[in-house]
Amino acid sequence: MLKRLKSRETILLGAIIALIALVETRFSGFAAPGNLASIFNDTSILMILALGQMTVILTKCIDLSVASNLALTGMVVATINAAMPGMPVTVLILIAIALGMLMGAFNGVLVWLLDLPSIVVTLGTMTIYRGVIFLISDGAWINAHEMSDSFKALPRHVILGLPVLGWIAILVIALFVPLIMRTPMGRAFYAVGGNPHAAVYTGINVGRTRFNSFVLSGGLAGLCGYLWVSRYAVAYTDVAGGFELDVVAACVIGGISIAGGIGSVGGAVLGALFLGVIKNALPVAGISPFWQLAISGAAIIIAVAFNAQSERTKGRVILKSAETTS
Repeated sequence: MLKRLKSRETILLGAIIALIALVETRFSGFAAPGNLASIFNDTSILMILALGQMTVILTKCIDLSVASNLALTGMVVATINAAMPGMPVTVLILIAIALGMLMGAFNGVLVWLLDLPSIVVTLGTMTIYRGVIFLISDGAWINAHEMSDSFKALPRHVILGLPVLGWIAILVIALFVPLIMRTPMGRAFYAVGGNPHAAVYTGINVGRTRFNSFVLSGGLAGLCGYLWVSRYAVAYTDVAGGFELDVVAACVIGGISIAGGIGSVGGAVLGALFLGVIKNALPVAGISPFWQLAISGAAIIIAVAFNAQSERTKGRVILKSAETTS
């Protein structure tokens, strides 16, 4: 499995480099360090959400509410900031993470204790969270002039040529590698997705493990809620509308098996970067938004087909047909 993952990551990295080189031949400057840093920064939120989604998919579940979670936490912290501009940004970030974890826990409880399909649960909560945003805001927007300067400044502040938003993504990636590969919780994610029945016999609580994955995904979505509204300096009901599809797509392209138990941090990050490069390259090439969606969709289908082919095990013929034996 490890060799397959490394091979998949190598192929994906090569595809990203080839795509950048191809665009560079037509549009000079696309591969410049400054532009690549901008692409990485633009993709940072997608990478963070993809890592959270990866933990859920590893357990043979899916979380379609991450974008609504992001939007609700973003609206909440923006509302608090507009009402109390003197509140420290670190406190607002902690509130966003805590609220995101609470919404993730709500998903996890429904999946764990009520044994409901995760796709049904998160489709429902996706709509519920959007409705709560409307109730909080009454449909109104919170714009840049209503937000404090410190609230908007953090993700945009540049350190060593890269905005803090990008550095936060790097920090999350660095923390995720030992979390997934070296901790009992990370190993439990793989065990539950690989074979939940066998996981029970090894002492792993399948329901609790899935609950933990939803809480982790929700906490990262909450963090991204602050990062999104502070970076773009606007909060409204439809923030990140449909973004959950990009998150799932990044995981699938990165080799995270929707059947559970297979995936890596590097794959999720590279899957997000692949989408980020495509979304930045296609407008530069003058391709219409319709074809941008079509190309992105084709990439997802190809990735799913590749995953299915890689995971298919070849059976051994036990009985030959009469024609071959005669």
